[in-house]
Amino acid sequence: MDRITGVQLFLRIVETGSFSKAAADLGITQPTATKSVAATEQRLGARLLHRSTRGVTPTEVGALYYEKCKLIAREMDAADHLATLLQSTVGGTLRISTSVAFGRRVLVPLVLRYMRAHPEVTIDLSFDDRYVDLVAQGVDLAIRMGRLADSSLGARYLGTNPWVMVASPDYLRERGTPQTTADLPAHACLVYSSVQGDDRWSLTAPDGREVSVPVQGALRSNNLSAVLAAARAGMGLAVLPWYVAHPSVAAGAVQPVMTDHGLPAQEVHAVFPSPKFVPSKVTSFIAYLQQALDGAWWAAPGA
Repeated sequence: MDRITGVQLFLRIVETGSFSKAAADLGITQPTATKSVAATEQRLGARLLHRSTRGVTPTEVGALYYEKCKLIAREMDAADHLATLLQSTVGGTLRISTSVAFGRRVLVPLVLRYMRAHPEVTIDLSFDDRYVDLVAQGVDLAIRMGRLADSSLGARYLGTNPWVMVASPDYLRERGTPQTTADLPAHACLVYSSVQGDDRWSLTAPDGREVSVPVQGALRSNNLSAVLAAARAGMGLAVLPWYVAHPSVAAGAVQPVMTDHGLPAQEVHAVFPSPKFVPSKVTSFIAYLQQALDGAWWAAPGA
């Protein structure tokens, strides 16, 4: 029996005056209770209880030990209450990890809106395009794109991240507007290397066929802002997340092309260190994100 349970048992024995009643209260057998107290007395080198036909009473040392055990029990109850309170209350520091582009363009305005509604929460927001070990780095919640690998992490589906092919009006006037996947190899294509690392774009044709097209162009980059800037400058076609392209589309700097062809959409998930005992500050923020990323969230003001 561990020492904490031993303390609880000793308290119940003194309070009930009975080994059998104390054992029943803790759901153990009387012989187990007797052995536990004997082991405690052996460890302390002192008798704690008088046993008689009238019941069980503490010795002088036992009475002092009982008072100290009551203090320990109170502190244990306070610690349990604090842990439960922190787990069930929306408050404290929420440590969030996200990719650079999604974080800067989408998550920052959402976080600021959430903080205004929940002033009791402090946000620690970090940006990193590399894989982040949530447990090792003390992260409460991370936003991840694409299919999740099997793991011990907890996860909640937030929505989808659709992509769009765009080009500037100047480029399309000079090079023409592609109509089918067969037109793409003749165009300058700006490659986002973090996703399209093999220089192939996958599209779904209007008839439902899945087509993988080899593409080439003067620029490839692992930074979405760089690819967008090149597209705005008329350097070629680009396949970008709608949340990255939308402000430039709205401003007329680029326009969607081949809109009758489908592009792969990524799943967006919130992941957290464990699926068990998830703090309320995490579940609260996830619920907020699920609502914020519903529908055409990438076209919302501030996105």
